[in-house]
Amino acid sequence: MTKQGDPGKEAFIILSGKATVKRSGKKVATISTGSVVGELSLLDHGPRTATVVCDTECQVLVISRGNFLRVIDKVPALTHKLFGALAMRIRDLDRAYFG
Repeated sequence: MTKQGDPGKEAFIILSGKATVKRSGKKVATISTGSVVGELSLLDHGPRTATVVCDTECQVLVISRGNFLRVIDKVPALTHKLFGALAMRIRDLDRAYFG
C-alpha cells in the first residue's frame, strides 16, 4: 500500500483485510477493516511515515488529496473528527516518548 519515505498523494481506508505497518523495517502495528493509512500526506504532502503491506487480500478505498479537500469543505464535521484522530496520535506519541 505505502512505502516509508515515498511521497504521498492519497490516503487509504481499509474496507476489508489485514495489513502490517512497519517503520524502519520494524513491525509497529497490525491494522484491519476501518483503519486509515496515509492521512498525514493529505495534509502536508510529506513523505510516507511508514511502510504498509497487506497480509491478506485487502479491499481499500483510495482518497486523493483533491477529493479529500472537497469533502472537508463540504462536511465540516469531518474536520473535527480528523483533528480528534490527529490529537489522539500526538498524545500516543507523547506517552510513548515521555511516559
